[in-house]
Amino acid sequence: MEAQPQVKQRIFSGIQPTGNLTLGNYIGALRNFSALQNEYDCLYSIVDMHAITVRQNPAELRKACLRTMAIFLASGLDPEKNIIYFQSQVSQHAELGWILNCFTYMGELSRMTQFKDKSAKHADNINAGLFTYPVLMAADILLYMTNLVPIGADQKQHLELARDIAQRFNALYGDVFPVPEGYFPKVGARIMSLQDPTRKMSKSDPEECYIAILDKPDVIRKKLRRAVTDSDTRVVFDPENKPGVANLMSIMTALSGKTMDEVSAEYDGKGYGVFKDAVADCVISVLEPIQNEYDRISADKAYLEQVMVSGRERAARIAYKTMLKVRKKVGLAALTL
Repeated sequence: MEAQPQVKQRIFSGIQPTGNLTLGNYIGALRNFSALQNEYDCLYSIVDMHAITVRQNPAELRKACLRTMAIFLASGLDPEKNIIYFQSQVSQHAELGWILNCFTYMGELSRMTQFKDKSAKHADNINAGLFTYPVLMAADILLYMTNLVPIGADQKQHLELARDIAQRFNALYGDVFPVPEGYFPKVGARIMSLQDPTRKMSKSDPEECYIAILDKPDVIRKKLRRAVTDSDTRVVFDPENKPGVANLMSIMTALSGKTMDEVSAEYDGKGYGVFKDAVADCVISVLEPIQNEYDRISADKAYLEQVMVSGRERAARIAYKTMLKVRKKVGLAALTL
């Protein structure tokens, strides 16, 4: 009897197109994504619907979506092996989001820490979309029968809600959705803000706090030279007492493959100026080839359009099948083409 081909587990990840993707995004997510494409069935969504919970310039948002897709491709994601698409072009995200709203409790959403944080930042625009954002995120995941979701510590609460919603739906209607698990890469580094090394590097922070994937070499060098360290001169890994130095060491080890001990042995005693320049050299050597590939891909509008259309069609086929099942379970009229 012929052996059946093994079905790959499915991974889903969504990244907002707003702001500049950072070195932290590359080290923590993008470079890991390209390592997953042979082992898993991967979908990577540019989640532009999530972006409009905050007011956006329409033309700039469309440009940002294409820029994010080009960065995905330049970072090594193969559009044949992965489905790369814009969330808003697959209408079933919104449809499933509404249905799952009806299976989510107000108390659950009111406990979401990101809602509290974003409400404080955008006090003049605390809209219903901001409140129900985690339900759309759950819909993003469950729409594709996802098994694994790459997440950082700040997204654990949202994944737990998606799991709760899936289990609640399944308890009522049978095993409709796989209950997704968090995916944590074997090798990874948590990259912190250059100006406040106790906080994660974020693209929503002021520009001097992060290195953008598309920052030019002179900008990278300037930002790293200004990175917060301490009044000591020791290059040793001590996150509690020397968080700034520990962050720069994390960047270097993540990109160079050297161990913390090797970095310390090479630069301890030489002064922070020498060390910061060495970190800059390391970052530039990794990002320059990605930037060159990004420039090439961005100039090829026909190729980007082809990737966009193909991604949308492939994602929509999976989403359509899921919604046939979900609509039947909850009693909505059958879909007809």
